[in-house]
Amino acid sequence: MGLRIAANFEGTDYQVRYVEISERGRASLRQRGLTAVPMEEALEGAEAVVLAVPDNRIGAVTKQIEPLLQPGAMLMALDIAAAMAGALPKREDLTYFVTHPCHPSVFGGETEPRAQQDFFGGTYAAQNIVCALVQGPEEAYAEGEAIARAIYAPVLHSHRCTAEHMAILEPVLSETVLGTCLTIVGEAVDEAVKLGVPEAAARDFVLGHLKVELGIVFRLFEGATFSDGALKAIDEAKRVLFQPDWKRVFQREEWMASIRNITAEPE
Repeated sequence: MGLRIAANFEGTDYQVRYVEISERGRASLRQRGLTAVPMEEALEGAEAVVLAVPDNRIGAVTKQIEPLLQPGAMLMALDIAAAMAGALPKREDLTYFVTHPCHPSVFGGETEPRAQQDFFGGTYAAQNIVCALVQGPEEAYAEGEAIARAIYAPVLHSHRCTAEHMAILEPVLSETVLGTCLTIVGEAVDEAVKLGVPEAAARDFVLGHLKVELGIVFRLFEGATFSDGALKAIDEAKRVLFQPDWKRVFQREEWMASIRNITAEPE
């Protein structure tokens, strides 16, 4: 993620200093013509600090940098987990801004081959983003959003959310629900192949149906509906595939437990 950000900052008006502790990371920066600098040098007078580090390392990193952050600086995280888990410094004179990509939509309409293969976005394919001003003056939102648009460019729409909205979007919606369901779909394709269905046929069949069924679920085309037979199959299968109370994952205590697990520092 750090390298994607570095690439997108090139060509902007932002003056960026890069901190990288691994030799592999420093070598990757050098390949882009960039040089990593010591943490103290990077933070001197910094107006915004982007935390492109894993969720379970943010707490340790912010403890290191907190004494070096000037009052009024913006600390930008790329995921809401650390902010919700209380891993950011307890300083009222800092601004906390969180932004996350929606990633390119399956209905994005990209026609250029390299854009079609840009699954994460932030390189060739356009995407939407979500942003939250967790702490700080209202006027800081525009500044944070501008940096977020540079990080994830090309950006179509930027959606303003609260911190809790961001937590519901991820991990609950994107990982707990969507990631789990799609993992099951992948395992289902494997089962079909074990039963003799040609792998290419199974994959093509699922990917094609995925597009049309997403269109039906989100009512993206006229007359979008499942057949009577499909509705019966879905109703019966939900009783087998899902617990009756599966929507409890949207309860605050459930997703906060998930966030604490995500941000737990490695032993």
